[in-house]
Amino acid sequence: MHRLAATVRLDLRLQMRNGFYYAVAFVLACWFVVLTRLPAIDWGYVLPAVVFGNLVMINFYFVAGLVLLEKGEGTLEAQVATPLANWEYLASKTLTLAALAVVEQLVIVWSAYGGGFAAGPLVVGVVLAGVLYTLTGFLLVARYRSINEFMFPSVLFTAVLSLPLLHYFGLWNAWLLYLHPFAAPLVLLGGAFRPIASWEWAYGVLYSAAWAGMLLLASQRSFDRFIVAREGVGG
Repeated sequence: MHRLAATVRLDLRLQMRNGFYYAVAFVLACWFVVLTRLPAIDWGYVLPAVVFGNLVMINFYFVAGLVLLEKGEGTLEAQVATPLANWEYLASKTLTLAALAVVEQLVIVWSAYGGGFAAGPLVVGVVLAGVLYTLTGFLLVARYRSINEFMFPSVLFTAVLSLPLLHYFGLWNAWLLYLHPFAAPLVLLGGAFRPIASWEWAYGVLYSAAWAGMLLLASQRSFDRFIVAREGVGG
């Protein structure tokens, strides 16, 4: 736990130094302008999709940016030569970005909707979706060394990850979409603005957690294959 805590502190400094928090502040400022100029709409229906889409940037692209920065600066090579376990590296990225996502989404939802939403399902949904986005972002970026290589496949990748929005907006009602890993946290996000059944809670939490476990194992293998092996560090 000491190594994990130290890694979390390093990640927070890395995010601050590279302007991640300023980027979030800019996004929040843009949302404030949009929210104050839009006519009245059903935010309870729209906000789950808005939050879901925002997490692509905060978790998927931010973890990719962090990994590419560390590769470019050579700090990732130094880290893999230390006793730091790959799960600790991944956990630090996941924890710090999930916390950042929760703060940003709470501000956005409160700005648009006021205080009449259920914070529990919103926070749980944001955390679980953030974990899934962070791990899938790492899985994709681990094999690349530059942003130019990463960008095109990332657009295709995030398009696939966003398929549950088609079901949410009634554009594709196939039950198979419930098997999509990101459909489960989207159900929880909807629960911030409408009551959800017990089975929806169970599906949202347990299915998301199961996918998070599988993605963590896959991310650890990718870490060993694309980072440790390429840096020539054994063990």
